[in-house]
Amino acid sequence: MQIKILTEGGAMKPNPALSQKLGPAGINIGQVIQRVNDATKNFEGLKVPIEIDVNPSTKEFTVKVFSPPVSELIKREIKIEKGSGTQKKLYAGNISIEQVISVAKTKMPNMLSRDLKAAVKSVVGTCVSLGVLVECKTPVEISQEISQGKFDKEIKEEKTHLSPEKKSKLDKEFAEIKARQQEIIKKEEAAKAAAEAEKAAVTPAAPGAAPAAGTTPAAATTATPAKAAEAKTPAAKAPAKDTKAPAKKK
Repeated sequence: MQIKILTEGGAMKPNPALSQKLGPAGINIGQVIQRVNDATKNFEGLKVPIEIDVNPSTKEFTVKVFSPPVSELIKREIKIEKGSGTQKKLYAGNISIEQVISVAKTKMPNMLSRDLKAAVKSVVGTCVSLGVLVECKTPVEISQEISQGKFDKEIKEEKTHLSPEKKSKLDKEFAEIKARQQEIIKKEEAAKAAAEAEKAAVTPAAPGAAPAAGTTPAAATTATPAKAAEAKTPAAKAPAKDTKAPAKKK
């Protein structure tokens, strides 16, 4: 009986989902957690695929640890929590070819790549979906350069060490790239806000909408023809009263 679990390296804890998976196997969950955490402690902070093989008769089990997904290894290398949501506008990070080779070597036993060079290209391909630059270039550019043999020396030597000088140079270049991208995004947001404000200014009010506060409805300020006529017609004068006293009878 095989049970597959994705857990955080060195930090598996009891939870309902785990009990639901391990309960039917009839094995001690505490022992499983302890063994898994011991086997994955080197992958702390990463999601690690685990396969638990249980003997139904004896209840004995073995734990097989697979290397974390390539995306998780890349994020650990460049110390980011997540990739970019706008891969072509804002890059989440930058990775060196040495770090790519390191990830490829770690993951290669679980990959279908025929050699390290193919594995390196596969890792570079994952950088596309994460929005991560390689050597301060797009993954597509680097993939082409790998095919052309530009990094054959590093790959052949399995070079995984990044010198402090190169790291400093790449960090500086990436900071400049991020600054330019942030400026582009700000301009786009400002243009979008201006367009929305212009649209709102020319949009006519809906029929029957209440007049804006502080304004007087036209009906209240414009006199109707009938009322205007009444205003121009002088009021009829009442007949003058006879103020003379009546004549006295003789």
